[in-house]
Amino acid sequence: MTSLTEPTSKTLIRPMCRDDLLQIVAIELEATPSPWRGVQFEQSLEQHCCLVLYDTKVDAKGNSNIVLGYAIVSTILDTAEVLNICISPDYQGRGLGSQLLTHLLNQLSDDIEVVYLEVRVSNFRAIHLYHNQGFREVGQRRDYYPTEFGREDAILMNLTLSQEAGKA
Repeated sequence: MTSLTEPTSKTLIRPMCRDDLLQIVAIELEATPSPWRGVQFEQSLEQHCCLVLYDTKVDAKGNSNIVLGYAIVSTILDTAEVLNICISPDYQGRGLGSQLLTHLLNQLSDDIEVVYLEVRVSNFRAIHLYHNQGFREVGQRRDYYPTEFGREDAILMNLTLSQEAGKA
């Protein structure tokens, strides 16, 4: 597999499109214990801001623009909520989640004052990422996420955006 650091590879972020959905659903199934269904991504394309982080390299099958991750955010008035953000397990731990989240936050309207999200209490990597981006814990939702052994709590987090600080 070609490394993302080799000169033949470049990661970019663009709006999600229907042609991305097969790759996105495959990543979601691999990365998430309780994955979204394809119809949820289709609805998000119509209702929310959806981004993909992709690699411009050409793989062994001749495919280019390989989706490495995605993010979906909902906005209402002065509030945004990160509904789903995920990096393919094969590419986690390389700073791509931070790159995608930073881009997402910078794309928000200047009207947005607070960004919310929920994260599984067991998702230590994501919690670390959100803390590094300035999110803080503001509560918990008991038994929010299904697991194969029962239910798991969610940590509620938010980020207050400052106009003076330039968003992120």
